Amino acid sequence: MAKKGKKPSETPCKETFEVVPVEGKTPATVVLLLSSPEEDILIKASEAIHTFAEKGDENKITLLGLGALEPLCQLITHSNKLVRRNAFMALGIMAINGDVKSALERIHVIPSIIDKLSLEEDIVVHEFATLCLASLSLDFVSKVQIFDSNGLPPLIQLLSSPDPDVQKNSLEIILNLVQDYQCRVVVHEFGGIPPLLELLKSDFPVIQHLALETLQNVTTDRETRNTFREEQGFENIPCQLLFFDLHAEALDALANYLSDSESVQQIHESGGLTRLMDFFLTPNLPEIQSNVVKCITRVAQSPENRKLLHEQHVEKVLVEYLSVEDNGVKMSTCQAVAAMSLHLDSKGRFQELGGIPALVDGLCTECLKLREAATQALAILTHSNDTSAMALYEAGGHEILVQQLQGSCARSVANAAAALCNMAGQEVIRCSILAHGVMQALVEPMKSTDTQVLVNATLCLAVLACDTEARAELQSAGGLQPLVNLLRSYHNEVLQNACLAVNVCASDEPAAVEMCKFGALELLREINQSANRRSSFSELAMISLLNSNLSVKYSLTGHLAFTDIVSDGFYDAGQVRAPLQFTQPGSPTEEPWKMMDDVSLQVLVKETKESILPLDDEREQCTALARMVSEAMGGAVEMEKLHEFPWVLHLSELKFQLQSNVIPIGMITRGIYCHRALLFKCLADCIGMSSTLVRGEYNRAWNEVLLLSGNPSSSSGRYMVDLMHQPGRLLAPSTPAAVQYQTI
Repeated sequence: MAKKGKKPSETPCKETFEVVPVEGKTPATVVLLLSSPEEDILIKASEAIHTFAEKGDENKITLLGLGALEPLCQLITHSNKLVRRNAFMALGIMAINGDVKSALERIHVIPSIIDKLSLEEDIVVHEFATLCLASLSLDFVSKVQIFDSNGLPPLIQLLSSPDPDVQKNSLEIILNLVQDYQCRVVVHEFGGIPPLLELLKSDFPVIQHLALETLQNVTTDRETRNTFREEQGFENIPCQLLFFDLHAEALDALANYLSDSESVQQIHESGGLTRLMDFFLTPNLPEIQSNVVKCITRVAQSPENRKLLHEQHVEKVLVEYLSVEDNGVKMSTCQAVAAMSLHLDSKGRFQELGGIPALVDGLCTECLKLREAATQALAILTHSNDTSAMALYEAGGHEILVQQLQGSCARSVANAAAALCNMAGQEVIRCSILAHGVMQALVEPMKSTDTQVLVNATLCLAVLACDTEARAELQSAGGLQPLVNLLRSYHNEVLQNACLAVNVCASDEPAAVEMCKFGALELLREINQSANRRSSFSELAMISLLNSNLSVKYSLTGHLAFTDIVSDGFYDAGQVRAPLQFTQPGSPTEEPWKMMDDVSLQVLVKETKESILPLDDEREQCTALARMVSEAMGGAVEMEKLHEFPWVLHLSELKFQLQSNVIPIGMITRGIYCHRALLFKCLADCIGMSSTLVRGEYNRAWNEVLLLSGNPSSSSGRYMVDLMHQPGRLLAPSTPAAVQYQTI
């Protein structure tokens, strides 16, 4: 470096040139000589700079400070071959330094360098020109300049150079360029695959390494793989490369090649696949074993490849690798098992070879990544495969999977839930899973923020909650609230599975009531009104929830079907336009309320069973029941005198007497349409008579009955029952009389 106060040209330096027949021996003087018009001086000056620069980075920085780059960049295009050669030697050596490389990028010398890569040029020029480009190609902008200056074609030609340094430098440049897709295509188009394959046979490991790494990149392109196949690329990878220092790159390139079914079929037909399987069983070093199974995983991504690998008994290789001690090998093997298990026959092969117990062992490790990979393999193995599910159960895997549901790794939790869901289709396994506390273990996963965890956990819950004890356990564990909360999800699969689980859990009235308390009805109503979120799952969940809460169903929908059986505790809260939050036993009041005994109703039920049920004909039963209801509610009322019927005053008196708006139906002795229809439905359900309950407007309500009479003189079908004006009259739907009964 120059001392303070001195000019750069006066910089002293420890290194000096050997005496040359030019004036002066300092670096500054020689740099000045690079501008000489004399060719002999240029030759010797550039040679001296090369020698000086070779001695270390300090000298390269000195030359950079003295301004040696610009004249050297000009001399590489000189007409004299010796001048060009020496200038390239000096420039190539200097470009190794980072500061020099940055300065070269600003000079835009790349087109001039590429221009001198022709085969007619001196081989020494090739060596140092490619050395310079190898340094520059590490920079993105320089890579673009090399590509735009058509640098790839001459570089591909130089791969066949007799000089190994030229080969090495050219490979480094191409490798840096093929990180970009466009460059990978050009390497294929300009015939780069054959020379790359030839370089795999090089005596120099560094060249083999670079060639393999380049092939690894370019074979990600389909057209390149076709060329690779045409050039017998698999046969050109020497076996020793797969074993020693270069096994990772060799296996990566091989995996790219084998990702095409055509390539796999080709080597299969030539017997190469059998040789490959034999090789896969040979290595005993963990790193090589790990890379081997990674290669298998990548090859097994297509159905055609999985079939061919299965025919070559690849499962035997993988099961053997599951028994090694190294966790990294086990993890990679689990991933390969997961990939191969997408082939149905492979599932059976793994089970026969004892692969499932080996995978269960992987569940017990402290290595989180291995547990994740093992659960993934088991989830895929047991999917739609009862044999694998039973093998996993017999190996005790279900108990460990239940424990995995409470783990910290989201992927492992999701996979464990999927595997348990697959196993739960068999009753003996499902009972054992439930006995290990799976319902409580599923509560936390339903609070997860991971989408796949939610998808798998809700589906698992829907499958497991198919019996009363399981649903009661879920409710006791506090699982209904997080389930209902998932109805707020905007992820389609999460929402659908949550609706499916709600549908199953709603089979029990206590669970249905509690879900209503948590707002399930409001959420489902909102979902079913949305064009984007509505589905058959949400509609089914709504129906199931309402079917377990007939009071709520009638208030919301105004309709009870033949299959909706009214039981003790049912009430008519009137029509509501939007769901209310119902508290347990379903009353829309804020405070818990206990319903009083309805003695009068009990008397009517007893009379119905004693006097109506024994009648042989359905039509007679219906008519007799209609008359009984009418008499209990004040008798027949002519249509013209309906306004004189004192039902309003009667109900007001009862409310005052009871100090409540809730009136037992048996206490009403002056009832209008809605009261009579409710009493008829209640009594009809007690004796098994098929009846609906339909709410109209302005206190109108009616019943339809389904008559399947064996009497030839009577027609079967649906009829509306007159309870108000001509009790016992049966009206065919949509007739004028029926319409008049339903409306004012």
